[in-house]
Amino acid sequence: MAIEIRLNGENQRLPDSLTILQLLEHLALPKDLIAVERNRTIVPKDQWETVAVSSGDELEIVHFVGGGEEAEEAEEAEEDDAFVIAGRTFKSRLIVGTGKYSSNQVMEEAHRRSGADMVTVAVRRVDLKAKRGESLLDYIDRDKFMILPNTAACYNVDDAVRTARLGREAGLSNWVKLEVIGDEKTLFPDTIALIEATKILVKEGFIVLPYTTDDLIIARKLIEAGAAAIMPLGAPIGSGMGIQNIAAIRILREMITEVPLIVDAGVGTASDAAIAMELGADGVLMNTAIAGAKDPGGMAEAMNYAVKAGRLAYRSGRIPRKLYATASSPLDGLIR
Repeated sequence: MAIEIRLNGENQRLPDSLTILQLLEHLALPKDLIAVERNRTIVPKDQWETVAVSSGDELEIVHFVGGGEEAEEAEEAEEDDAFVIAGRTFKSRLIVGTGKYSSNQVMEEAHRRSGADMVTVAVRRVDLKAKRGESLLDYIDRDKFMILPNTAACYNVDDAVRTARLGREAGLSNWVKLEVIGDEKTLFPDTIALIEATKILVKEGFIVLPYTTDDLIIARKLIEAGAAAIMPLGAPIGSGMGIQNIAAIRILREMITEVPLIVDAGVGTASDAAIAMELGADGVLMNTAIAGAKDPGGMAEAMNYAVKAGRLAYRSGRIPRKLYATASSPLDGLIR
């Protein structure tokens, strides 16, 4: 007997009551790197053959916009200046995204030239109307990149936590870049909700990297909640304005030493990335600055150099700023 369900927000008519596995086969969907939620409860993969879909059920089937498996821990990082998050060492201090590229091939080249070994991906509903074929997953080298699922476009605690859980169930790690957006126009985070979501996910075993403001008090509360890093914005997401809060980032660098400080959002070009690193950031996360450039591959390579140069400059120590000139050539032996 035919039944009707709600699938990924749309009404769907099925020929009969099917198990989750039968439903996926009926829809010609892949079985790997996806997760299924039935009536707001995740259905573990080992139960797909036994859990049946009933009339009136609400289901969500999600996958990654980009994705992959964890890479091996970095072996080439400098021992005296390693980039470590939650006990894991990374070779590069640059973290890149997977969205907004003109093609999968352009994204693949940009990832390679960036030198990054961590990329972010969004957890999204499977498009049931899309043609089955190649996906972003085919263009991400899972031996080189660790995948960081994110909760982009979540506006409340419940949606952010659900999305993180679905991302983990779909087959990646328990790491998550946590976003709880508070304003649709600025995409500024809802920091109160962010703290609450962090507490929930940390208790469930997630490694949480929260996108937050440059507020020191909020940063401390996130660390108390168990955050593995603090990721303040340098300017609104996708704005390309560069680092607009230099003093605040400096204060965070001075006061936050328990976990890495990663500038997230606002970078527009390589000099912005260098400035973030010169301020003492442990890393920089970006997407639009690379994906939206005229030559994404070239910009990715520029960001690679900028992050390295900024870090080296920070560790080397800049000279003090002075109002007046100081001669660099010696006065001894001057011809008069």
